[in-house]
Amino acid sequence: MKKIQQLLDATFWKFVLVGIVNTLVGTTVMFVAYNALHFSYWVSSASNYIIGSIVSYFLNKYFTFQNKEKSVKQVVMFIINITVCYLLAYGLAKPIVSWILGNQSKAVQDNLSMLVGMGAFVAFNYLGQRIFVFKEG
Repeated sequence: MKKIQQLLDATFWKFVLVGIVNTLVGTTVMFVAYNALHFSYWVSSASNYIIGSIVSYFLNKYFTFQNKEKSVKQVVMFIINITVCYLLAYGLAKPIVSWILGNQSKAVQDNLSMLVGMGAFVAFNYLGQRIFVFKEG
C-alpha cells in the first residue's frame, strides 16, 4: 500500500497535467490523421506519439520529475520506453477491441481501439518514466 502511495504523490499529478496537454495535442493529431487525412490506424496512432513524445520528454524531464541529468543514455531510455509502451498498449488494444466489437465497422473498431490504447499507454508510460527513465538517485 505504501508503494502505491509513493507512486501517487505530487509527481504523479504533475505527470497527469503534462499528460492532459499531450493528450489534447496528440489526440487531435491522431484523429485528424485517421478520419480527415485517412491515414492508417498505425500511422495515425504513431503520429500522436511522435509529436506528443517530444513535448512529453521536455515537460516531464524539467517540470514533472525535475531531472537535471544530461545524457544520451536518458534520451535513449525515454525513446525505448515510449516505443515499448506504444507497441504494448496499441498492440493489445486493437485485437481486444476488435474481438469485443467484431460486429461494428472497421472505423468504429479502430477509433475505439485508439482510445483504449491511449489509456493503456498512459499507465505503462507513467511507470516506465518514473521507474526507469527519470528515476531518482
